[in-house]
Amino acid sequence: MVQPSFSDKDRITDALNSQKYITDHYNNFANEAASPELRGTVMQILTEEHDIQFDLFQEMSSRGWYPTEVADAQKVTEARNKYQQ
Repeated sequence: MVQPSFSDKDRITDALNSQKYITDHYNNFANEAASPELRGTVMQILTEEHDIQFDLFQEMSSRGWYPTEVADAQKVTEARNKYQQ
């Protein structure tokens, strides 16, 4: 039987998608926490998970696997002005 082969890109993409899933659920859990102590703990974990997600994103981006557009300065200014009102 032939074993499936996963590339580094496949593995990192899977890890990034997993982190997005994890942070989404920790965020919901933090919103529902009934005590300040529990919420604080969950928020600390959530921050750590977001840091992991960002590290994975940066790794993919540095390898050209997650291209992002540079935002047009005028569009950024327009969006900022729109939401500051």
